[in-house]
Amino acid sequence: MDAKGDHFLRAQGPGFAVALLVSVVILGTLGYHWTEGWGLWRAFYTTILGITTVDLPPMSRSGEIFTVALLLAGVSAALYTFTLLATLVVEGGLPKRLQRRRHQRMLETLSDHFIICGYGRIGSIVAQQFQRQQVPFVVVERDPDRVHAAMEDGALAVEADASREEVLKRVGIDRARGVIAAVGTDAENVYAVLSARVMRPDLFIVGRAETEDATQKLKRAGADRVISPYQIGGMQMAQTALRPAVVDFVELATSSDNLDLAMEEITIAAASTLANQSILNANLRQRYGVIVVAIQRRQTGKMEFNPEPDTLIGPSDKLVVLGRPGSLKRLEVEAAG
Repeated sequence: MDAKGDHFLRAQGPGFAVALLVSVVILGTLGYHWTEGWGLWRAFYTTILGITTVDLPPMSRSGEIFTVALLLAGVSAALYTFTLLATLVVEGGLPKRLQRRRHQRMLETLSDHFIICGYGRIGSIVAQQFQRQQVPFVVVERDPDRVHAAMEDGALAVEADASREEVLKRVGIDRARGVIAAVGTDAENVYAVLSARVMRPDLFIVGRAETEDATQKLKRAGADRVISPYQIGGMQMAQTALRPAVVDFVELATSSDNLDLAMEEITIAAASTLANQSILNANLRQRYGVIVVAIQRRQTGKMEFNPEPDTLIGPSDKLVVLGRPGSLKRLEVEAAG
């Protein structure tokens, strides 16, 4: 079947096929009602018998002529309907429709999630980390092969341009927790960051940059953080060569696979009992067995490392704490109020 014929078949769809079959049944019922003078029920019953090639009751010559026409039309319509439905199932049309509906429902229910723009080497690693930590996210990627790869990896993915506002609306940017701009080129990342910032001035956005020039452009476009994989990779290699034990400890504390030790960022809600208390009075070490490594102030964004015991914890401040994952979870509950 050529492309035009295939498009025509798909354009008609199963709804057209079912409507055609129902039309034949209605015409058959009315035809027997007029030619034989039967009631509507008997006419309908005889029509169904005729279409299904079951033996028919005796009738007049005009009724027999009408039956021949009905059988030709009815059998043709039935074969067309069943063939089309079978084609949809065999070629994957029905499963694809069900998958698209399920996909759309998942997008509509996403909330407090991250939008990963791009599923290349960087984007796929980000997605893997989110999956390990059970953080909801959706991938936006233009390359169909990469979209397929993302879905094979168990991610929710959309084949689209991440810089388009309608696409960002579709993936729930109004309910999102943040955006990760990790598309293939710096220019695409700048456009994606700019679009996201215009739509959500309060959204947390992380951008990927390959050059120093791109870093400045991404910041001006609205990125809260800009990451250069090459710069971070070089710094990591230098630190590993100079301070391998320190690097091992940081990796251990920040790894999602570690069950004994973790480092976490915890925001103190205004309604929390920890707000407006000192570290000493909050008694975090004794109650939760955690160490407060730093405090990031809400008003200034300044990071205070190794705070003193009498340091006050303000509302909406962020604590960087070190401890066991279970203890950190309990601390998060109290911090949320």
